[in-house]
Amino acid sequence: MTGIAAMAVVIPAHNEQALLPAALSAVSRAARHPALASTRLVVVVAADACTDATRSVAHGAGALVAPLDARNPGRARAAGAALALRTLGLDPGAVWIASTDADSEVPRRWLAHQLACAGQGWDAVVGTVRPHGWPPALGDVISRHLREYEAAGRPDLHPHVHGANLGVRADAYLDCGGYPALATGEDHALVAALRTGGHRVLRTRRFPVLTSARLTARARGGYGDHLGRLAEPAPRLGPDAVDGADGPCRGSVTGTGGGRFP
Repeated sequence: MTGIAAMAVVIPAHNEQALLPAALSAVSRAARHPALASTRLVVVVAADACTDATRSVAHGAGALVAPLDARNPGRARAAGAALALRTLGLDPGAVWIASTDADSEVPRRWLAHQLACAGQGWDAVVGTVRPHGWPPALGDVISRHLREYEAAGRPDLHPHVHGANLGVRADAYLDCGGYPALATGEDHALVAALRTGGHRVLRTRRFPVLTSARLTARARGGYGDHLGRLAEPAPRLGPDAVDGADGPCRGSVTGTGGGRFP
């Protein structure tokens, strides 16, 4: 098995000039981990239909920019990965593609952990997220969500998939067709294709990524959209509504990620 010689961090962004600096700063901090001392790294911001200073912010932080006008996160992630692979020019088996989001902050050991997992023979790493920065009035809602989120699955095996915390060896990524041009769920589709293709996929709760709890999400159908729906007041039941034996159905959406830009 070829060792990892280079890593790429791909960040899709649509008008993210406000939050992108913190995301890039966190990636830079993770890149300085001693475990990456001999590993080449490129950071690519896929600036999709941006009308603000997103591209300037990315350039100013030393990131490469893959501009596109698709308003499609699947195409944005794919464009970022393609630019990274062209720039590195290496055997895909020696490249690891890490994915996060422009409104997210990765932990210091995020890249080092993914690199170690690659060294252990894993073809992909599927991590978790934790929201931060929610309005105080939503404290109870977010706390309930976090309890349900952490309880889902088993202690050693979670069911979630987030483009904000995902990594894959480039040869496995290419073998399964890469990110599909989906308006929502491109991260889920990639992980499903990896598993179908027989690639080793590690689901881990270690090193969750902080992601914005803003209620006006850039990507519809994604994690931020889910948090926004949780914050909506419960609808009043009309006189003709029929409930189940235990009252109205309740549940939590797990495995959210990806989405369509508005």
